[in-house]
Amino acid sequence: MSKASPGPTPGYLVWRLANKWRVAVDRAVAPLGLTHAQYVVVASLYGMGRSGERPSQRRLADHTGLEALYVSKLARALESAGLLARTRDPHDPRAVQLALTDEGADIASRAIDLVQDLHERLLAPLGGPGTARTVAFTDELTALLGTPLAPPVPHDQRTQRSTA
Repeated sequence: MSKASPGPTPGYLVWRLANKWRVAVDRAVAPLGLTHAQYVVVASLYGMGRSGERPSQRRLADHTGLEALYVSKLARALESAGLLARTRDPHDPRAVQLALTDEGADIASRAIDLVQDLHERLLAPLGGPGTARTVAFTDELTALLGTPLAPPVPHDQRTQRSTA
């Protein structure tokens, strides 16, 4: 028997908002030949590169929250498109460092401008970027993102299948 909820759960609303946001960014950057995930990679590399960092794929995965294998796949596609260069790390031959090409930096800069305009539109119901409501909303999301994903407890009856 399920417990009836008087309305949508927070998890459902976060999921819906995340999907809406992803679709909106996909649409905004599509004219530049990017997907939302590729935007995350090039925008992150743009910012990291401006501070002199040439991150490894692992470092970029940690920075973006994307799976390392997915970052590797995205990096290969962006490299094929001429937007990203992958080179061996001189300090760790197993690691690959990532950097934007000149064309990649140009595309990233243009994409960042498009997404910043989009964020202003999407945050308008809260008063726009920098308002007290948006800052409070950001703080709440940050608190939720800071909650670690706990692995299931091995002998917890809720996670075990019935053997009957």
